[in-house]
Amino acid sequence: MLREMFKEQGLQNIELTHVGRMSEAEKHLAERAVDIIVLDLGLPDAQGLGAVRRAHLAAPHIPLVVLTSLDDESMAAQALQEGAQDYQIKGQIDARGLLRTLRYAIERKNMEEALFAEKERAQVTLNCIGDAVVCTDISGNLTFLNLVVEKMTGWSRQEAAGRPMAEVFRILDATSRQTTPNPMEMAVRQNRTVHLPANCILIHRDGFEIPIEDSVSPIHDREGSLAER
Repeated sequence: MLREMFKEQGLQNIELTHVGRMSEAEKHLAERAVDIIVLDLGLPDAQGLGAVRRAHLAAPHIPLVVLTSLDDESMAAQALQEGAQDYQIKGQIDARGLLRTLRYAIERKNMEEALFAEKERAQVTLNCIGDAVVCTDISGNLTFLNLVVEKMTGWSRQEAAGRPMAEVFRILDATSRQTTPNPMEMAVRQNRTVHLPANCILIHRDGFEIPIEDSVSPIHDREGSLAER
């Protein structure tokens, strides 16, 4: 049926390879490069989300479109969460709609890969910076810390994620031993970069004290609204 649809649209230069089992698909994907995978969720040796996971594992960077029956549309929605780019319902497929789905799936996957590469590049850059770098959401909960912060605080990125900034980044006045005013609240309230007072120390997780200088800056989204800091 898919071959006939491609012929209807005058697409003679498309190479379509069909296999009937996931094991055959895994072997083919290991030996040949493909542009896109169309996956039936009811293969003899792989069904449902298990089929999606195996296909994604065999070719993690290849866009994936799943075929599902009408009563399994909820399964298709879960497949999208597992990494599929789109789905088509068997019995409701037309040539033009199928080609549009395949084209958009390839474009969407390319954008995802480009975004992931950009994120990786940014993270590598932040980890190479000699200064400590911390990001929080608008509520003040940690979303990122680089390797320098992990060393200075004793908290790993995984442990610190989602915790309040003040719990991980404990800052005291070295003379009074009082907790310093939260510079993040002031940075958000005044929408500007705020520096810590002089003579501040950071308390490592094991109690070790480190003299620090610090500044907090708001990060804005494309509309200019405060997104994180």
